[in-house]
Amino acid sequence: MKRILHVDMDAFFVAVEQQRHPELRGKPVVVGGHGDPTERGVVSTASYEARRFGIHSAMPLRTAYRLCPDAVYLPVDFDSYAPISRRIKSILSTFSPVCEDSGIDEAFLDISHREEAPERIAAAIKERIKAETGLTCSIGIGPNKLLAKMASDLKKPDGLTVLTEADIVAKIWPLPTRQLLGAGPKTEARLTALGVRTIGTLAAAPLPILQEHFGEAHARHLHETAHGINESALVVAWEPRSLSRQITFQQDISSKRAIVKELKSLVETALADAPSYGPKAQ
Repeated sequence: MKRILHVDMDAFFVAVEQQRHPELRGKPVVVGGHGDPTERGVVSTASYEARRFGIHSAMPLRTAYRLCPDAVYLPVDFDSYAPISRRIKSILSTFSPVCEDSGIDEAFLDISHREEAPERIAAAIKERIKAETGLTCSIGIGPNKLLAKMASDLKKPDGLTVLTEADIVAKIWPLPTRQLLGAGPKTEARLTALGVRTIGTLAAAPLPILQEHFGEAHARHLHETAHGINESALVVAWEPRSLSRQITFQQDISSKRAIVKELKSLVETALADAPSYGPKAQ
């Protein structure tokens, strides 16, 4: 039987900033954009104190400011976060060679080959990360990536949660559909319009009805996910298929010349970075 861990660092960007600036601990802190909530930009990470005001990642900074104008707003500093992320991933690799890097602050580990109890391995990971970085993480344990990911979300910060297939009815089905992995705001709104507000209600919905409204592939994905079914393997090696660069304009641009100039700059930047993503980097 598969045993998968999902390791998710707690409010990672904020946690690093609070390490550098201890006076920020216990305060609502928002990291995003250039750190100016009057500019266009989105929230990358919010402290748990800020989340109590309804602030969450991917929210426009201006919206976050309306919800909590007294929060501390800081710019994203990838140069500071990346080395710590690499250290954490290095720690994780010592617990399992099958490790999927899912982003700067999270990863999946397959520990099916280990004889120890998964809770014991997870506790050791948490202890090691805390000892070497001073940061906490939440870990979910499940028989597949889906349940491991959902488990890590159930108890934060500094949580350790196990989800088995036997737990789906009691622990997953009562949750709102927005907590279903892969169900974004648009999907949630469409499900709500159908009277489907919980994962359990979605699981009970006839597949043909879902296919009528979401199409065959998406409906089957929703149906299987609601039942905790996920057969996807951990991706430990991958080759990038695309490369992009973007910019957020602080004011709307209507000048064709200005747009073309900025587009040319973005294309040149992407082309300059492309060699580092090629086969030689694998």
